[in-house]
Amino acid sequence: MKIFHTVSGLRDDLTEDRVQGLRIGFVPTMGNLHDGHLALLHQANQTNDIVVCSIFVNALQFGLNEDWDKYPRTYESDCEKLRAAGCDYLFHPDDVEMYPNGLDTQSRVICPTMTDVLCGASRPGHFEGVTTVVSKLFNIVQPDEAVFGIKDYQQLAVIRRMAEDLCMPIQITSAPIHREADGLAMSSRNRYITEDERPKATVLKEALDWVASQIRSGNRAFSELEAEATAQIERAGFTVDYVTCSNSKTLDLAADDDSEITVLGAMFTESARLIDNVSISEE
Repeated sequence: MKIFHTVSGLRDDLTEDRVQGLRIGFVPTMGNLHDGHLALLHQANQTNDIVVCSIFVNALQFGLNEDWDKYPRTYESDCEKLRAAGCDYLFHPDDVEMYPNGLDTQSRVICPTMTDVLCGASRPGHFEGVTTVVSKLFNIVQPDEAVFGIKDYQQLAVIRRMAEDLCMPIQITSAPIHREADGLAMSSRNRYITEDERPKATVLKEALDWVASQIRSGNRAFSELEAEATAQIERAGFTVDYVTCSNSKTLDLAADDDSEITVLGAMFTESARLIDNVSISEE
């Protein structure tokens, strides 16, 4: 695996790969890699000749009271995992390389839809930071395909819309949620869940699965379903950020005639914010 810390170094090698007609896949991450990240890499390996992974903890997508400075940086172990998983290139820039003119004057990429609801409502500015850094990474790597996990469903939907709106010639591919043995969606923040909370943390998935089963059986009383799922999570001792039934493409509130619906939820433990989702297709 080749490791690059500069844009120019990575671009030089990728230019040679393109001249040879090689297909380039890309998996952007913030590091602290777990099996969910590696599953994205394995998927990218199936359809591309070269796979690039990036590790960059993007300050632009963290709010003032969020954990950017505490976000786990595990570079050495991440490199070992990437080598074992067959990563070809690792791009690991520092803040100056990514934002040479500073964050305050950085040009921004804004998606005006889908970004002020769900996670965007409780994390103002988050998706502006995501779309800005992902567009920069896309411009740097210029991949044929980029793979994102479905666990961050809203992020995936926003990036797809950004790529469509900006005519980016990149295939945006989704990968299934990678889960722990008990069903909890894998996340770098799972390490913050306390020992007492851990057995109960699966209530988020269980509540969303219950809503999905009700919708599949024909129940379209979305507000009532959301309220009951919220109560299920609260009875387990957690604070709910949101439980919402949404149109899978637009993330608007689900309508009775929608055939593609995604049930999304977020909850707070003592020290972590967990997200999950389940999609229903009636076509």
